Amino acid sequence: MKPLDELINNQDSAWPLIQNWLSKARNKVEVLPVNKEQAETVLCDLQVTTRSSLGTVAYHTGGILFDNGWLRFLGSGHNLLPRNLSTWNQFDTQRKARKLDGGLLIADDVVGGFFALNRGLFEGKIGDVFYLAPDTLEWEWLEMGYSEFLYWACTGKLEQFYETFRWNRWEEGVKKTNGNHGIQIYPHIWTRGEEVINPARSIVPIEELWNLNMMYREKFGCCSY
Repeated sequence: MKPLDELINNQDSAWPLIQNWLSKARNKVEVLPVNKEQAETVLCDLQVTTRSSLGTVAYHTGGILFDNGWLRFLGSGHNLLPRNLSTWNQFDTQRKARKLDGGLLIADDVVGGFFALNRGLFEGKIGDVFYLAPDTLEWEWLEMGYSEFLYWACTGKLEQFYETFRWNRWEEGVKKTNGNHGIQIYPHIWTRGEEVINPARSIVPIEELWNLNMMYREKFGCCSY
């Protein structure tokens, strides 16, 4: 395991580049302040350097919120996003992520879509991002790495990506949540059949949305990665 001083690279950090992306973002963005002690712990758990985009987001931010908090990038934790990359992935004493064996959860959206880096779990490039889509309950290969994914969050058409998941005045619902919560839609987004005109929406812990996704994936025999 590398010590902290080998993980922090001030001369060749990715942070200035990411700051530039964030300052010119097309989408609304909020960078959450960092707690240095928490950031150091998370960086040690990840065992990546601040030369990488993942390492620099973990070390320099408490997390990053896009589109009024619809899309949340995990960092080292903040009151508005209490989870961090270490606690959410459930790192054990050997710094192995237990929540998604062979993957690393890095971001999620308010309606229960989850983004993970491939660490051997998925059939696809190691280090690329996969999306657990709430309308299919399948892991979809986005064919881009963490840096590209972050750049897309800054400049991409989020409204188009999430067009079928959003409702009129969705911003009001998202404002009532924090990063530990999500919005459960019922009937579930993945439900087949006729379109539901007025689905019920309720604020629930994001852990509950994750567990529901995992439960229904198992129930339906979703095994494709």
